[in-house]
Amino acid sequence: MKQRFSSLDVKVIAHELQESLVSLRLANIYDLSSKILLFKFSKPDNKKQLLIDTGFRCHLTDFARTTATNPSVFVARLRKVLKTRRLTKVTQIGTDRVLEFQFSDGQYRLFLEFFASGNLILTDAELKILAIARNVSEADGQEPQRIGLQYSLENRQNYPTIPPLTKERVKNALATAVSKAAAQNPSALKKGKAKVGAELRKSLAGAITEVPPVLVDHTLQANSFDLSKPLADILASETLLDELMKSLSEARDLVESIISTSQCKGYIFAKYRVASGGEEEVDDRRENLLYEDFHPFCPKKFQEDPSIKVLEFDGYNQTVDEFFSSLEGQKLESRLSEREAQAKRRLESARQEQAKRIEGLQEVQNVNLRKAAAIEANVEWVQEAMDAVNGLLAQGMDWVNIGKLIEREKKRSNPVAQLIKLPLKLDENVITLALAEEDDEPDEDEDPFETDSESEDNDTASSKAGGQAQGKSLSIDINLGLSPWSNAREYYDQRKTAAVKEEKTQQQSTRALKNTEQRIHEDLKKGLKQEKALLQPIRQLMWFEKFIWFISSDGYLVIGGKDALQNEMLYKRHLRKGDVYCHADLRGASSVIIKNNVNTPDAPIPPATLSQAGTLSVCSSDAWDSKAGMGAWWVNAEQVSKSASTGEILPPGSFTIKGNKNFLPPAQLLMGFGFMFKISDASKARHVKHRLDDPAAAVGSSTKTDNEADEEQGDDLTAAESLDTLEDKDDESEQEQDEGEGEDEDQDKRDNPLQQHSEVDEAENAVAQVEQEVSDLKLTEQAADEAESEEESPDQKPDEEEDLASTSEAQPRPSTKDNGAGSVKKAPAKRGQKGKAKKIAAKYKYQDEEDRAAAEAVLGAALGKKRAEAEAKAKEDREAELEAMRERRRAQHQKQQKEAAKHEEVRRQMMDEGIDLPDDGEEEKLASIDALVGTPLPGDEIAELIPVCAPWNALGKFKYKVKLQPGAMKKGKAVKEILERLKLDSGKKNVVDEHARDSERMWPREVELIKALKPEEVVNSIPVGKVRVMMSGGGGGSSGGGGKGSGGGKGGGRGGGGKGRGGKGSKK
Repeated sequence: MKQRFSSLDVKVIAHELQESLVSLRLANIYDLSSKILLFKFSKPDNKKQLLIDTGFRCHLTDFARTTATNPSVFVARLRKVLKTRRLTKVTQIGTDRVLEFQFSDGQYRLFLEFFASGNLILTDAELKILAIARNVSEADGQEPQRIGLQYSLENRQNYPTIPPLTKERVKNALATAVSKAAAQNPSALKKGKAKVGAELRKSLAGAITEVPPVLVDHTLQANSFDLSKPLADILASETLLDELMKSLSEARDLVESIISTSQCKGYIFAKYRVASGGEEEVDDRRENLLYEDFHPFCPKKFQEDPSIKVLEFDGYNQTVDEFFSSLEGQKLESRLSEREAQAKRRLESARQEQAKRIEGLQEVQNVNLRKAAAIEANVEWVQEAMDAVNGLLAQGMDWVNIGKLIEREKKRSNPVAQLIKLPLKLDENVITLALAEEDDEPDEDEDPFETDSESEDNDTASSKAGGQAQGKSLSIDINLGLSPWSNAREYYDQRKTAAVKEEKTQQQSTRALKNTEQRIHEDLKKGLKQEKALLQPIRQLMWFEKFIWFISSDGYLVIGGKDALQNEMLYKRHLRKGDVYCHADLRGASSVIIKNNVNTPDAPIPPATLSQAGTLSVCSSDAWDSKAGMGAWWVNAEQVSKSASTGEILPPGSFTIKGNKNFLPPAQLLMGFGFMFKISDASKARHVKHRLDDPAAAVGSSTKTDNEADEEQGDDLTAAESLDTLEDKDDESEQEQDEGEGEDEDQDKRDNPLQQHSEVDEAENAVAQVEQEVSDLKLTEQAADEAESEEESPDQKPDEEEDLASTSEAQPRPSTKDNGAGSVKKAPAKRGQKGKAKKIAAKYKYQDEEDRAAAEAVLGAALGKKRAEAEAKAKEDREAELEAMRERRRAQHQKQQKEAAKHEEVRRQMMDEGIDLPDDGEEEKLASIDALVGTPLPGDEIAELIPVCAPWNALGKFKYKVKLQPGAMKKGKAVKEILERLKLDSGKKNVVDEHARDSERMWPREVELIKALKPEEVVNSIPVGKVRVMMSGGGGGSSGGGGKGSGGGKGGGRGGGGKGRGGKGSKK
């Protein structure tokens, strides 16, 4: 079975990665094990995962894998250097098994070695090693490798160029192989004809390294080259050399043709799994195949082998991923199965142990009953035996002599002696009798008309029968101090005691077995958590899943922004003619868009959908935490604009509303969490969507509520703009709320630091003007020194700029011109200063510049002067850099303003003319929601399970749903609780319908998809903060809110133990 890459595999993978990964940024790096790393690359709408098994393989993967909680030291170093950098080049080093990744145009280079034990080496542009997975010591042909040394490329195979394929190279390779074989064993050339094919491949592989041996074999077999020829004959024959050259040239051409396309074909070669009877199962299903090998071409030897199944794939990355993921999945599945089997064995052992205890007590009862019955059936014999022994004891006979006497009487066939079993237990006042059970007694009477000979024969037969009966008799201990009936009563009492003990053991064993089962299940659960989860394909997110979204009860797609940037994106990309914009005048409320049918954009939106969209906007605001619900409002798409009444373009996430707002009733703070099923195209036809296509059946968009009388006329600024200024002031308070597991990030992303850009530009212009005026002033040397001493440090410069940025136009800065002019005036001299100046002037009257420099050098004053000059220069450089950054920000902001103004002007003109904005893929995007259903029908092919959080009224027809209310539980913990509850329910009896027919029960495919969900992936779909989970049956522990008695509402389960009023539940 193939385990690692060949040089051809590295070449093909490098070619595909160059096509698919270049220009993507490295998002993060994770540990999967000590030698396996996962690189995540991404750019908008394009995410890739690169799996690197050091020394073995490297490929893109479509399967999700469990990552380590904390990164290793090596991965932490890679993250520090490479994270967020753009991948610019992927190439193979020569023809060696070394892959190179270049980041940031070669600023950092990552080398992957797939030979020996493998290695992962990070270097800078000059090949200086910055991080290494495994230190390598110096050896023959191997340079030392450790941090700080240079990474050498000259030792790599065919670097920097591949030599041309000539006949001389082939001759030299064959001659070297012949001479080497002759030197080792001269007779090997004659005896080794059967291995000539392997020798030829080996000789060419050492010299023609650019062509892999498997490819050489393929071309030689395809050209019918005689592999039985000795190497010496091939070397001596020009014809054979020409044929060999032709095959090698075809092999090189095949390599070039493989990488001529952007996506190469791959082939997996598998064998059929052997059945239990020893015969191969000829079944083409993937689970019945054992993967053996993979190549980017189909070798001749596999084409002609009937026992090999050839699987073809589009893309070599997909081929390698399928090959290794299948092997990895089989190993994981076997480990999980072994843990489950071990738990079952422990549980079965506990059950058998309890059963043995109960069986032992039942056996004791049965034996005591039989003994008592045997005593009662043989009362006379028992009494006679007791009298005989008691008589001997009364005569004072020694106990040993009593035993000898009974032994002698047995030999004489004394029937009473034959009943007594030795040794005697006279020290306990007990003897043991062998009594026949009641069923063993003969029923036939003696025949009175028998002769003496018949009587003797019958005696012999009776003695044999007696021996057999004695062999089946019971050994019963008889107390000599009691009567036979009292002895029987003793055994009856023992039977009764055993029966009482059995009953108690039954009760205790039931509890003990339940505790044992619980403990075993907990151990199994803990063990399964330690094991890696089974490989699951990575689900490709739909285009609207990056937003807050749900599908209304009428079948309309409703999407909302998680922050100001997403609100801006929704406005620019997705708000079209016929859509509805919904918002609430609350802090942090999301801008919600209801997507109308593209074919009927003028059709009105149903009131239920409008109400649900308003509920989403209200619940996503601070009203959820304060538990104070208010009403939302909606307007048509053409009423939303980015330009204010003054013509200024508003910051991202802020919009103006033209015309009247249609207010909705106050929303109930009640959300729901559920799952939607993505079904196949064949199953979509069986589901009827609930979209209101008949305009007459819906309420007109001009319908207004009673609150409309209080609306304001004209242009209104939305709460998204009016509250952004308040949000800037309350950043610290919002950061204090963002604690714990970080689940409330979506609520704290409403702030938009770019809102004040127009004011920043004006303030910066004022600063630039003042600085220009100040620079024009000519200060004296003393004034300049004083100004420098009073000037602020460079570290305080950004703070000053921020203060300027937050200053309004109506508050102009005091002019610095007068201050600058005033600073030129010399301050009056202090007392004694003039005299001191005269003394200094007289002392240094004849000192020139050279003398002064020499004196300063001796005193060390020159060093301080140079340091001051260096600091002044560094300060100037920092100021220049800050000015350049301000200029770049100013230019970028102006460009964004121009683009926004242009887009707004085009949108306004098209809206005025009744023309929708062009979007070719809009209809296809909305058609994708037809594959999402809340409850699958029997026979549907379920492809994916998608978590969704929506207003409770929108989840009416969902099979799996949970009610969410404002509470104290973090949403991450709530998601874990919900998933654990579903997984626990799936393990209960009669809950899962194996035939997938009953829609009220769980289906195996649904259970499989639910178990594959990860809480960290699901939690992003919940747009609210802390919650209270309401599950049917009063479930959910402390989070359950079922009332005392029934839960109330349709489909509600029974309530929990609280006294509060129960909410609506669900069937599942």
